Amino acid sequence: MKKRIVVKIGSNALTRPDGRLDVTRMSALVDQIAWLRAKDYEVILVSSGAVACGRRELKVEHELDSVEQRQLFSALGQAKLIGLYYDLFREYHIHVGQVLTMKENFQPGEQYSNQQACMRVMLENGVLPIVNENDTVSVTELMFTDNDELSGLIAQMMKADTLVLLSNIDGIYTGNPADPASQLISEVAPGTDLSQYIQTEKSSAGRGGMQSKYATASKIQAAGIRVIIANGKRENILIDLIDHPETTPHTVFQHPQ
Repeated sequence: MKKRIVVKIGSNALTRPDGRLDVTRMSALVDQIAWLRAKDYEVILVSSGAVACGRRELKVEHELDSVEQRQLFSALGQAKLIGLYYDLFREYHIHVGQVLTMKENFQPGEQYSNQQACMRVMLENGVLPIVNENDTVSVTELMFTDNDELSGLIAQMMKADTLVLLSNIDGIYTGNPADPASQLISEVAPGTDLSQYIQTEKSSAGRGGMQSKYATASKIQAAGIRVIIANGKRENILIDLIDHPETTPHTVFQHPQ
């Protein structure tokens, strides 16, 4: 039976220091996802990067408020982002499908069932779902906290075996990751409280941060799904997490036995 894995790629894993999309990194991650598929994994990709894409596409002559910026740049950027993924995955003869969703679609009911059925039929037919929040209409308190929360809900909805959260950091540390005295926490048993170690700063490019990843990981672990936090900027990170987990820096939230 195929193992199902949800891979969430955060903005910090997809952008360069100047805020532009890092197409080389994106291509490398596509290569690794293709490798996972060749190893008989079913992959669902939750990808950030639309707003970063859009912001570089258009120079706006007048000032926009934060909601207008988000709507404009996400609408522009999502088209560019999915186009890039389409071209990169086509090299491997992998079909991709876009799934734009909103928080209300995860309430029990018809919308939830329809979304679940859509993604199920995509997977059954070898199509790779690429999921993102529909930022053009999700601009209120109904927004997801970030794509960490979204990927966790997708993992639960689709009964994934593993959720991988990729950012630009190796995992959860006992202190500031920049402090040489800080140690990477490699494994988190169910029910473990790590809140004393969680940095509250938001990420530079996205809406989330380690606090968000920890909250998502704890919740999804309790639902019986293994969660891995790892650095998407490391070469071959997805391959190494499968082939060499003992020597690959990451934090894993093991599911309850």
